[in-house]
This record gives sequence, structure tokens and C-alpha cells, in this order.
Amino acid sequence: MKIAFVLYDGVTLLDFAGAYDPLSRLKTMGFVPDLECQTCAQKEWILSSEGTALKANLVSPNLSEYDYVVIPGGDGVMGLMRDNVFLSWIAVRPGRTTVAAVCGGTLLIGATGMLRDRRATTHPGLQEVLKRFAREVSRDRIVEDDYVITAGGVTAAIDMGLYLCEKIAGHEVREKIQKQMDYPYYPPTDGPTPTR
Repeated sequence: MKIAFVLYDGVTLLDFAGAYDPLSRLKTMGFVPDLECQTCAQKEWILSSEGTALKANLVSPNLSEYDYVVIPGGDGVMGLMRDNVFLSWIAVRPGRTTVAAVCGGTLLIGATGMLRDRRATTHPGLQEVLKRFAREVSRDRIVEDDYVITAGGVTAAIDMGLYLCEKIAGHEVREKIQKQMDYPYYPPTDGPTPTR
């Protein structure tokens, strides 16, 4: 089991860490011992929107070789939506790989064409922009449509991480991880809404 977390200059720390924390606990708590969580970027060092330097585990790996690719949002999104090299890199074909995007990360996968026939969500302040890319825009906190999962704004990254934990290892494991994190807000009141 391999999970890639895409980083870029201007990424929002909580968009990344909110999903990374619960997913990494699948391994550290012994539920999925062979899990690999890798940070991936187009260069070794990136600078978050908050000014924190982050070092990527891998530079420009083939993302289609991962089981899950998680794409956080951040201030860098608008520029990257016009960066064809970056968009080509993240444009994995959903199927073997599940693509999960948080907040403005949804716009990035939208710019690749991945949402053309799908329902998706993003930060409430970005939903009008998302309408240019998605078949349907939802206000739900988490939306699953086939092999693409999208989450709302910033703190929804935690919900996304827990949602993926349950997909990977089941309900009881997700509950144990959630309890260890002392996070009482999952599932969100509107609930995740899979679309098949």
C-alpha cells in the first residue's frame, strides 16, 4: 500500500497534515504495517503558504504507481492551474489509483479534466470556480465519485484522512485512529456522500 502526498510551493500545511496524520497512523499503530506514506514534489524543497520549508521524500515520481494520491490545496493552486507540466504530472488515470483532493486541490485535479464527469466539493469560497471543471458541485464535506474523492476547506483534510483510513482498513480501525487523535467531529453532520 503506497500513498503519495503531493506538495508544491504555497501548499497549506493543514490541508496536507490533516490528511497525512490519520493515514500515517495506519502504520504507526500497526494496522497496515506495509504502508508507505511519501511526500512528492517537483523539487526537493518546497515552501508552504505559512512559510514552512518541507522536504519531499521523492521528486517527480510516477504517481500512477500509487494506490492513493492526496492533493492538498493552498495559495499556490491558482498558478499551478496554468502549469501544464505540473498538471500532466498529477493527471493520473483514476482506476488502480484513487485520487483524493482537499480544498483548492480539487481545482488542480479539475484543471486536469479529471472531474468533467464527476461530482465534487471544495472550500465554500472556491465552489464557483469548481463549477468550470466538475459535472456537479456539492456543498458536502466529503464527496466520493468513483475513484475520485474530494473534501471541503482546510480542516476537512482531517475528515478526508479518516475517511480514507476507513476505506483502507475498515470502520473499527478508523474509530481507533480517531479516538487516538481525540477528534470528535467525524463523521461530519452532512456525512460523506459516495456516488457510484
